[in-house]
Amino acid sequence: MQERLKTLESCSITSTELAARNGKRLKDIAGDVRAQRQGLADFEVYVKWMSGHVAGYSKYLAAGSVAARFAKVLPIPYAGQASMFTKFVSDAAVSLGASSVSLNKYLATSQQFVARVDTLDPARPNHAQEVSDLVRFADQDLLKGMLEVQDRLVTTSQLTTSSLSFLESLNHYVGSTDEYWAKTKALLKSDDKAEKSFLSESTTALRNKAQAFNAKFILFDATVKKAAPQIKSLVAYDDLVRSLDPRFAKLR
Repeated sequence: MQERLKTLESCSITSTELAARNGKRLKDIAGDVRAQRQGLADFEVYVKWMSGHVAGYSKYLAAGSVAARFAKVLPIPYAGQASMFTKFVSDAAVSLGASSVSLNKYLATSQQFVARVDTLDPARPNHAQEVSDLVRFADQDLLKGMLEVQDRLVTTSQLTTSSLSFLESLNHYVGSTDEYWAKTKALLKSDDKAEKSFLSESTTALRNKAQAFNAKFILFDATVKKAAPQIKSLVAYDDLVRSLDPRFAKLR
């Protein structure tokens, strides 16, 4: 990248031409962001669904802390928290809430970015300035929000994996013995058959939704890994535009 910038500095390319190239690259990035946005709504739906169901799983997690004392096959949702299932549910609620906030913020930021890119017009006299401002917005706001959502979704995926692992093992265990129900009735306070049915259905639902979530997250993750270096490249070229164009002297 540095060699390419030095080459451009030594040739006759103008700041206007560089700005035009950056404008085209911004439009390419906007296309990927539009594709991202199509999946963001699905992520938001999943996070809300998971938030509601973690509360429903809490009684099984709590009962599991009792069962874990005699059923060593049961995994621990988070290492070191075998006796802290309430904390697990609480942490999950906080994490999912943070994911929802990040998703909504990025929906707004990405919409603003796409809308501003759509208004770019090379024929306008202030086109270079608009492109430069938008490059900075992409770097300081869009990319920041994108990476935050990526991080939150990774945490959501890990949370899902932990919950699913526990529920699958618990579901398998209770299907092979009545020991769990006998020792946890005081906590569950419900009909064994109804509880078994709900547990089985919940496990299946979480597994199916987790598979769909992970498939979409892989696509989102790929667009982030593609966009991040592209945006950083735009910033480097924009720095060159600012160094070549006296109109940007006060910004350097």
